[in-house]
Amino acid sequence: MMESKRKSDFISVVIPCYNASRYIQDCLDGLARQTYQQFEVIIVDDGSTDQSEETVKQWMEQHSPFFSIMYIKLPRNIGFAGAVTVGYFSSIGEYIAVHDADDISHPERLEKQLSFLREHPNIALVGTKYAFFPDGHFERQTPANWLAYGSDNIRRVYAQGKHCVCHGTIMFRGEVFDRLGGPTRRIRGAEDYEFIVKFLNAKLEIDNLPDILYYYRSHPKQRSRQFYGKRG
Repeated sequence: MMESKRKSDFISVVIPCYNASRYIQDCLDGLARQTYQQFEVIIVDDGSTDQSEETVKQWMEQHSPFFSIMYIKLPRNIGFAGAVTVGYFSSIGEYIAVHDADDISHPERLEKQLSFLREHPNIALVGTKYAFFPDGHFERQTPANWLAYGSDNIRRVYAQGKHCVCHGTIMFRGEVFDRLGGPTRRIRGAEDYEFIVKFLNAKLEIDNLPDILYYYRSHPKQRSRQFYGKRG
């Protein structure tokens, strides 16, 4: 996809989904409440075996035609990196945001990240602070304390082999994906780390917003728990 074909001031929200029927409605409800409404949602169902497809399509029927949503059902499970990259290739927005299927975005998330990228043309990708909550208890939120802020600080953390950006919170410029491509499929469990490092290796700047704009659901079946506990 060429940069000139991307839709100006438009956001493509990519949601990789695998057996998330229990949570995907909360995710979509949060996106429907966004204060910035110039966006599309691209759900890439990575071969789910639960009721994810039925749940999403029922939600789409209830909210159409007021909500732009694309549902892509992959014929087999190809893994997180492959699924999210399918979503990136399908996107048309000048900006691409990531969203995990079991999490919830603050109503001002897209607006604040878009404003930041508009005001800081030197920044290629921006994440946000987030809070995690136990499944079924949204009111019991705990702010994350492992993130870093400021492009120099973030670059220093990754130079030490550490991680300081929550992948589910990121928004980045679509033209960067058009040039660099998506995350690797060779490193299972570290795809999000490698994707950030790809930006840094290309001499691109990254930052985090200090506002809590994302809510990370903690539950036994979440993908990240397999690799690094509660952290997203």
